[in-house]
Amino acid sequence: METGVALMDDFARWIEWIGVSILVISLVLSVVRAIAAFLRKATPSEIYINTRSFLGRGILLGLEVLIAADLIRTVAVAPTLDNAITLGIIVLIRTFLSFSLDVEITGSLPWREGSKKATSPPAGKESGPGDGA
Repeated sequence: METGVALMDDFARWIEWIGVSILVISLVLSVVRAIAAFLRKATPSEIYINTRSFLGRGILLGLEVLIAADLIRTVAVAPTLDNAITLGIIVLIRTFLSFSLDVEITGSLPWREGSKKATSPPAGKESGPGDGA
């Protein structure tokens, strides 16, 4: 059974690396997109809004992946009460961060779907990580 625990710990570690990679790639792509927008003579406010939105989506995705790694590690590797409490605190903090970032990106609360559509950029103007851009 010890081999299974070690395998799950390694699996959780790989998922953490994926989460960190998403964060780094999002940062690099955000800078590249900002430079490209600058060279296209976009306005500074457009560059700022689009870069911030793209990077924010990358951070959100990275946080979700890191939460998944924490869940795997706590449930499959070391399912103790202390680890479960620690996981709960980590999930609460990351969920609060995700919620805050989502509100910052969209400009509205998640349950106010109508106002999200009103503040969304026009189609083709912006894409997030994983959108093929």
